[in-house]
Formats: sequence, C-alpha cells, structure tokens
Amino acid sequence: MPRLIRLDTDDEIGSINDDQLKFLVAQLEEENDDDKNYFIDRDTLELLSDNGADPELLALLEKGLGDDDEMDIAWE
Repeated sequence: MPRLIRLDTDDEIGSINDDQLKFLVAQLEEENDDDKNYFIDRDTLELLSDNGADPELLALLEKGLGDDDEMDIAWE
C-alpha cells in the first residue's frame, strides 16, 4: 500500500490505496516520469476536491498540511 511522506519533516502522512495514488499522479504535475514528489497547498486541495478526489484522501492531505500553507510530499 503506497505511503505519503512529508518531505520537510520526513513524517508519514499516511497510507493510501492504489486508486487514490493513481488519482494523485494523474492530477499533479511531475517533473519527469520517475518523479514521486508533489507540491501541495490550499489551492491544490481545492483543485483536487473540484476534480472529484476521494474524501479520505483529501482529509489525509489536509491533516498532513496542518496549519502550514504548503508542503512537499512524496509517495513510496
């Protein structure tokens, strides 16, 4: 099961399922095909929501963001 990691703190945000990962990869911009890093901010969360993100995925990302305005995440 894929895990999301917050890069600045190395904290695990949580595990997601394969469908949630496919959605994130399809929605977020990658630098190259091997890139597993993504920038998340409040606008990104709104965009994901507008595009039909799973509510559990959104809640997990919001929890990971906490009081910050932005974060870089990766999946493994």
